[in-house]
Amino acid sequence: MSVQGTILVVDDEVRSQEALRRVLHDDFEVLCAGSAADAEKLLEGEIVHAILCDQRMPHESGVSFLKRVRQLWPDPVRMIISGYSDSEDIIAGLNEAGIYQYITKPWQPDRLIDIVKEAVQLYRLQKETETAGVDVKATPEHIKKVVSVKRGAAKQLYDFNRIVHSPDSPMHGVIELGRRAAEYDISVLITGESGTGKELLARAIHYGSARASKAFVVENCGALPDELLESELFGCKKGAFTGAYQDRIGLFEVADGGTIFLDEIGETSPAFQVKLLRVLQESEIRPLGAQRVRKVDVRVVAATNRDLEAEVEAGRFRRDLYYRLAAFPVHMPALRERPMDIPLIAEGVLSSVKTSFNRPSLRFAASALEAFAKYHWPGNVRELQNEIQRMAVLADADELRAPPLLGRRNGRQPAMTVQGKLNGSATLKDKVEDLEKSVIISCLERYEGNISRVASELGLSRVGLRNKLSRYDLRKNAKGDAFS
Repeated sequence: MSVQGTILVVDDEVRSQEALRRVLHDDFEVLCAGSAADAEKLLEGEIVHAILCDQRMPHESGVSFLKRVRQLWPDPVRMIISGYSDSEDIIAGLNEAGIYQYITKPWQPDRLIDIVKEAVQLYRLQKETETAGVDVKATPEHIKKVVSVKRGAAKQLYDFNRIVHSPDSPMHGVIELGRRAAEYDISVLITGESGTGKELLARAIHYGSARASKAFVVENCGALPDELLESELFGCKKGAFTGAYQDRIGLFEVADGGTIFLDEIGETSPAFQVKLLRVLQESEIRPLGAQRVRKVDVRVVAATNRDLEAEVEAGRFRRDLYYRLAAFPVHMPALRERPMDIPLIAEGVLSSVKTSFNRPSLRFAASALEAFAKYHWPGNVRELQNEIQRMAVLADADELRAPPLLGRRNGRQPAMTVQGKLNGSATLKDKVEDLEKSVIISCLERYEGNISRVASELGLSRVGLRNKLSRYDLRKNAKGDAFS
């Protein structure tokens, strides 16, 4: 039977511990402590979802202990068990300790299991909505309602039918593959250039699947060094590494029952690939610094703009991990390969811009749509969106005319701008440096500051690119671990 979470039972009576363990062990991993001190030792080494604490213990009451837990380990959902229903100190301490449930003795086994299941669900909902700091006693129903509304809205927003394309577009076949993948619990690898909409397709697959009522979480694997990426995905205990200032539940656990989208999977290191492979093989994670593994049920959708088969042949990506991820591959065509979709996408973007910019009369001139059709779009749909926004900002009238796109190929400046620099009065060295800086800025924008990809595009080492970023004061434009 699948274990739904980790429960810490704190009770000085061994018989009470064993009774609770017997009732809960089929559904949960149960840890037991005979005192507050023993419980704190367990909390230092384990990630716990909920705590069941007896009120009357030697040396310290349950409420007093849970008040301290709330300060040191705020995430676990806290519950009190007591045979003294009229205890004034319990009633007075409920809010201060943030106690979710007060359970009276003798408790009923079925009812206790239901309460603990609710507590574990609440723990995960808090993490999904980033509301762990809210008083859990007062907010469980509110949190459930907020999450339910958000998931319902997302299901409508990311429906396959809302992916813009014409009947003769190559996207028609892509969407049909996505629909088929959504019907089965299978790993999906989405390939394609940056800006083609890989995450949009991943969301449609999730919300079109049986997992739609559970979480969909996203991680960009190319933006973090290994240790931080492991912490984000698998979780960590406080003090597991420099900068781990608190317990963190990993995204794999947040997505339990749902889907995790691993973007830029081709940017991961061989060392991290080994750890991810084990997670996919065993369906279990071990948070950094934790003593035990925990089972997870997660569907993985990965994405990359690299040719992973070529990366495998070159020895830069593990073959066994590739086959795990690419059980169902789907390729997203570049925007230049679907020119029939450009007018539809452009009109859709303009409709959104009208609303967000409060300019309901904006419209395209015929020359603008003609220019869109002729341009190469190296940044794909994302670049088209950005260009339309810029056009709207710069336009003094309601008609958006053709921008100077045709000279700007692969992220470089228009030829007219480059020629102007060459004809200026600056020295040759200054002119060359201006051009070099412009090219670097364009690549940083196109690859969203990803150092590895920019360096590869420019034919530089990471060290060489880092030196140029410092030289041109462009460090703020870069992301990831370039300067760590």
